[in-house]
Amino acid sequence: MSDSILRLDDVRIAHRHTGEEIVHGVSLELHPGRVTGIVGESGSGKTLTCRAVLGILPRLFEISGGRIELFGRDIAGFTDRDWQQVRGAGITAVFQDPGSYLNPSLRIGPQLAEPLRVRGGLTRRQAKTRVLELLVDVRLREPAKVFRSYPHELSGGMLQRVLIASAISLEPKLLIADEVTTALDVTVQADVLDLLTDLTASHDLALVVVSHDLAVVAQICDDVLVLRDGAVVEQGPTERILFAPEHEYTRLLIDEHSTYGLDRYRTAEVVPGV
Repeated sequence: MSDSILRLDDVRIAHRHTGEEIVHGVSLELHPGRVTGIVGESGSGKTLTCRAVLGILPRLFEISGGRIELFGRDIAGFTDRDWQQVRGAGITAVFQDPGSYLNPSLRIGPQLAEPLRVRGGLTRRQAKTRVLELLVDVRLREPAKVFRSYPHELSGGMLQRVLIASAISLEPKLLIADEVTTALDVTVQADVLDLLTDLTASHDLALVVVSHDLAVVAQICDDVLVLRDGAVVEQGPTERILFAPEHEYTRLLIDEHSTYGLDRYRTAEVVPGV
């Protein structure tokens, strides 16, 4: 389709020196306003696949087969300049540990304002105004106080919201959220997922949610891709994956995560009028 933002066609990732294949033929397509979940256990190839899309694979790994297209272009032909232009403004990501992506010696406001000034061309005053707007967008109370705060003065949930604000600051079209709720308690996790859902709609984003938790996927995703040992064992609409899983591994994930909220979600889905 013409509005495709990201397309993976039989993508394979291998160890650069040994040739061992780690990811075995992942295919998917993303469009604006859609949320796709990539779910699987640790080591299943979720993060490697996303890093390949971002052009930041670890040195020991390489794309050994298939094709990745961003905005209709094969990333195999991207130069360093192409990546500099597309990261942040076209595609961006938020990862599990927000604290490690912020400078502990700088206040939040200036850290978020810098890319707006350098890449967005805003003045110092314009950048500050925009940062405060972004902090409101990600539902942080007392945005002016957060602007003046250092990272260590904020909770994990607040830091994750700051990183999300930073990620959407240059109006990207694709956001990858890689295990962004793993370290958060259940209440904060739900709030962050709700925030991502709203941002997807309000900014017309294509969103990839990477998680080991099917309950997270059930809450937010339109489509799901299930990875096991680097291979896609099942993919399709979330409703079908949850209510009519075809693969034994998918059924196992559903059974394992029922006690963490997935069972309540599935029950709610079948109640008439809900």
